[in-house]
Amino acid sequence: MEAQNKVYFNAPQRLTQLIGANTTVIVAGRRTGKTDSIASPFVLRNMQRMPGSTGGIVVPTFKHGLTNTLPGLFAAWKRWGFAEGIHYVVGRRPPKWFAKPITEPADYEHVISFYNGSVAIIISQDRPGSSNSLTLSWVLVDEAKFIDYKKLKEETLPANGGIKSYFGARSFNHSLMILSDMPQTQKGSWFLHYKEKMDVELIDTIKATVFEIWRTKTRIRECKKEGKPIPKYLQSYLRRLDTNLNKMRSVAVYYKEYSSIENLQLLGENYIKQMKRDLTPKTFRTSILCQRIGIAKDGFYSSMREAHKYNASDFDYLDSLGYDFDPALLDSRVDKDVDPFEPICIGMDYNANINWIVAGQPSGRRLNIIKSFFVKFERKIPALIDDFCTYYANHENKTVVYYYDSTALGANYAVNDQDFHWVVCHEFERHGWTVVDVYLGNPMRHDEKYLLINQGFSGKQRFMPFFNRQNNDDLILAIQSAGVSRGRNGFRKDKGGEKLEESEESLLEHRTDGTDAFDTLYIGCEKFPQNALYRYSSNGVA
Repeated sequence: MEAQNKVYFNAPQRLTQLIGANTTVIVAGRRTGKTDSIASPFVLRNMQRMPGSTGGIVVPTFKHGLTNTLPGLFAAWKRWGFAEGIHYVVGRRPPKWFAKPITEPADYEHVISFYNGSVAIIISQDRPGSSNSLTLSWVLVDEAKFIDYKKLKEETLPANGGIKSYFGARSFNHSLMILSDMPQTQKGSWFLHYKEKMDVELIDTIKATVFEIWRTKTRIRECKKEGKPIPKYLQSYLRRLDTNLNKMRSVAVYYKEYSSIENLQLLGENYIKQMKRDLTPKTFRTSILCQRIGIAKDGFYSSMREAHKYNASDFDYLDSLGYDFDPALLDSRVDKDVDPFEPICIGMDYNANINWIVAGQPSGRRLNIIKSFFVKFERKIPALIDDFCTYYANHENKTVVYYYDSTALGANYAVNDQDFHWVVCHEFERHGWTVVDVYLGNPMRHDEKYLLINQGFSGKQRFMPFFNRQNNDDLILAIQSAGVSRGRNGFRKDKGGEKLEESEESLLEHRTDGTDAFDTLYIGCEKFPQNALYRYSSNGVA
C-alpha cells in the first residue's frame, strides 16, 4: 500500500478548518497562505460535501480573479491530487460523465465545475450582473478590502440562501468566508465589524467539542487495536457530539486577525525586536502588529479618498484569453482606461536600489494614473523601460511625454557614463518610441507640492488624479502611507524610511520613492500640459 502524501497546514490554517464556523473572517498579512490553505479547503469541502450545489467566489475585479485567486486555488488542489480536466473544469461546459448541478448555470464561461455536479460561479464586481439570478449555497469573498460592500450586500449576499431542501442539515450550507489583509481605508474596513458578532464562548465550546471528539475516537481506535469490544455508550456519545458540533458551527461567527506576534514561536523574539528597531512605527503597526491604518489626515496626501481609485478592465479581451492563459498576454489590451491614440505621460524616480515609472493620461479634467512600474537592485533603468515598452507594445501612439526635473541630470548609478535623462531618452528611442522630454527645473518645494497636489485631489486644479487600482497596488499603498515630517524649514514629505535596508515587512516599493515619481507626473501634466499636441492620426503623430 502506497504511503499517502501528508499535507501541512500551519496553526491558523488548521484552527480555521477545525472550528468550521458558518461565517469565517480572516484578516492576515501577505504570505500567510490565505488563498492557498484557507480558501482552498473551504471551497473544496463545500463542493465535495454538497454535491450539485452552487457557490460564489467574489473578487474585486475579474483580472484579480484570473491572476491571484484562481491560480492559488488550483495550485493547492493540484498538490492535493485534484486534476483539471479530471476532477474539475473551468470556463467550459463539463464532460458528459460529470454529474449535473441541481441548478444548471445559464452558461459556463465563468464557472468552475466539479465532477460531482457542484459548481462555483466567479463573481467579479467590476463585471455588471455577475450575481444576477443566482441561488448560492456558499460564498467566498477574496481581497475583501477592495470589495464594494454596498454592491456585495445588495447583489450577492441575498443570493446566499442555500438550497435548504438538499443541504439544510449541513453546518456549512449558506456559509460565508471573507479573506483580506488589513485595510487602509474606512470604505475597505466593512468586514472588521464581524469581530463584534463573534461569540467567544461559542467558539471556545466548539474547540472543546472538537477535542472531545478526537479523544473519543482515540479511545475507540485503542479498543479496536487491543481487540476489546467498543462500549455502546461511546458510539452514541460520539454521535451526540457530532450533532452538537454541527449545530454550533451552523450559527458560529469566527473572526481572527493574525499578526507576526502570534507566530513568535516560529519567528523568535529577536526577530520581533529587530523589526521594531528597523521599521518605521507605521510599518511596524501594519506589517507586524496587524493594526489598521487609514489615509492619515495629517499625511502628505491627506485629500486623497477612496473615490480617487477606479477599475478599468476590458472584459472582451480578458474573456478571449480563457482561464489557461499565458500571463505575458496581460498587457495594455486588458486596460479599458488607456486611449491607444494618445501619448503616455510619465514621471520617474531614480534610486540606487529601486527605480520607478508612473504613467498617466489626461482625460478631460481627470489625470488617470494608468499604471506604475518599478525595478529593484540589479535591474536598472534599461530594464524598467523595457518592462514599460513590453506592456505597451500594442499602443498605437508610441509617444511618451517624459517629465523630469534636475534630479535626472548629471547623475547616474553606474548605468553608464551618461545621466538619467540621457539613458531614459536613449532607451525609449531604442525601443521605437518618440520621446517628448519636458524639463520642470529644480524640484518643487515640499510645501508647494503638498498644496498643489492636495488641491488637485480636491478638484481645485486643472486635473484631478485618479488611480487604476489593479495597476497601482504598491503605488497606492505608498501614497496612503506617506507621512509628514517637520523641521526648521517647515514641513516635508517624510522620507526617513527610504534609506533603511529592505525586509519582507518593509518593501522598497511601499516607501516614498514611487510617490516622488507620481509627484513629477502630476506637476508636469498640471503645469506643462503636452498631451493634446501629440495625438495620433492616420498619418502618424499630429
